[in-house]
Amino acid sequence: MTRTQEINSCTAGLERCTCFDILTEEQTDLINNNLVEVEFGKGETICKQGTFATHVIYLSEGLVKVHMDGTQGSLILKIVPEEHLIALTALLEGINVFPYSVTAYIDSKVKLIDIVTFKKIINENAKFAVEIINTLNSNTLQTFGRFYCLTQKQAYGRLADTILCLSERVFKQPIFELLLTRKELAELSGMTTENVIRMLKKFREDGLIEMVGKTIKIKNKKLLKKISDYG
Repeated sequence: MTRTQEINSCTAGLERCTCFDILTEEQTDLINNNLVEVEFGKGETICKQGTFATHVIYLSEGLVKVHMDGTQGSLILKIVPEEHLIALTALLEGINVFPYSVTAYIDSKVKLIDIVTFKKIINENAKFAVEIINTLNSNTLQTFGRFYCLTQKQAYGRLADTILCLSERVFKQPIFELLLTRKELAELSGMTTENVIRMLKKFREDGLIEMVGKTIKIKNKKLLKKISDYG
């Protein structure tokens, strides 16, 4: 299996962002002097599609969704766990608005970093620039994986993919509390809420997962992965 095929579709970046660790003391002070820390409650909008992109977002605590909204509805592009950068599209020259919205799934804390300051450090620190490029590439691969999942996989494969992604890339353990509602899980998997509820029941009956309240335990990861790959 190739590296691209192994990427789950719900989020990118398995490890936390470490790009700020390689800044000089002066650059760290510059970042800290040009950011604001804001707390958002569950369901609050962190940035809105179409508004001016004046900052890069660092999610220090919480869990958020990145989504595009239109007249036909909303599409979740990915979910982002804590200690990751969001809204790096603000770095693109000529694009001065956010192309998507970011909404908090749970109570979250973010650092809003001034975009001019962020660009200045990219120009000054080559290692920092490489880390940002790697993050952008990871986001691109995630987009490819998500596009493939939503357009080529059957419903059971999409749900299996989402459960594995939540386990491996978001909560990073085989037993986790599902912080998403059934409706949010359906949106992430590209299905109706009714279908997700029915398929979760089927997964439980087949011994793939165990659910107690909001807690999910993966019992047969090998078969769940097979369904994700071929379902």
